[in-house]
Amino acid sequence: MAMTTGNTDLLTRGEVWSGELKEILRDEMMAQRYVRMLEGFPDGDTFYIPSIGQAQVDDYSEDTEVAYRPLDTGQFTFSVDKYLSSATYITKKAEQDAFYSQQLISSFVPEQERAIMAHFETTTLAAADAGVSANSNEAIDGVEHRWAAAAGTIALADFARARHALKRASVPDQALIAIVDPSVEYTINTLTNLVNVSNNPRFEGIVADGIATGMTFVKNIYGFDVYCSNYLADVTDSALPDRSNSNVDFSSDNGKANLFFSAAPSVTPFVGAWRQMPEVDYEYNKDLQRHEYVTTSRYGVKLYRPENMVRIASKPSVV
Repeated sequence: MAMTTGNTDLLTRGEVWSGELKEILRDEMMAQRYVRMLEGFPDGDTFYIPSIGQAQVDDYSEDTEVAYRPLDTGQFTFSVDKYLSSATYITKKAEQDAFYSQQLISSFVPEQERAIMAHFETTTLAAADAGVSANSNEAIDGVEHRWAAAAGTIALADFARARHALKRASVPDQALIAIVDPSVEYTINTLTNLVNVSNNPRFEGIVADGIATGMTFVKNIYGFDVYCSNYLADVTDSALPDRSNSNVDFSSDNGKANLFFSAAPSVTPFVGAWRQMPEVDYEYNKDLQRHEYVTTSRYGVKLYRPENMVRIASKPSVV
């Protein structure tokens, strides 16, 4: 007897399901490498770090009393203020019936840990602009450390100005880092004076390969190693001055706070502390007949050196 589609209907599956689960795309997280993690705090959730200023110099005349002046002192306060949980469960019935149950269960803990680390990433990058007054340029020794890109679009001159601000604040020009929104990559990719190699041979290859590979710019710009991030904080200022003191409105179309700083070990811009690293607990809830997984953690992070942080607000939209 011939076997054809007519008499094999009952042997043919109407739907064929894959043996694997599709996972979401994941971007790179980088903020933790720029945080100096504090240790040696046995209890409590608030830490105090004393600071001292520079000594002063006075003119002196022979055979007169010298002027004794105290050093300026201060205190940096840091709190472990983030207490997080990420939890999920699967019922016993769902575990028995779902074809993908074991793949699903095996993803619970890694996904929960990543969610907490993404929270740490977002909190760290937002700490650079936390507590800043609206439309403030955050001048340090008369030099602005915060401004808007002209018309909301970052130019190469912003990179140069950021380096100038850091140098005027005595920040070492070593390990210079810029963390920018992906829209900045687009802007650099399409700058006329860069895509035309005859104007700037140092940037040869941009048209063919682009300015970035993955999350990293392949070209160093005014000494800055440049990285793209989707975790930068929003800027909602309504009248933040740009380089020409023309105000840019970010209140209706929120901007992104692009960060420029030195990652040299002696001037790490952020400090942080894990009071509890991500920790997993599991139990079987007999009353609800389900398996429960929860990951908890406690941490804090704060900008430690404001002089080592330049923020340039830009609009994430591209045209």
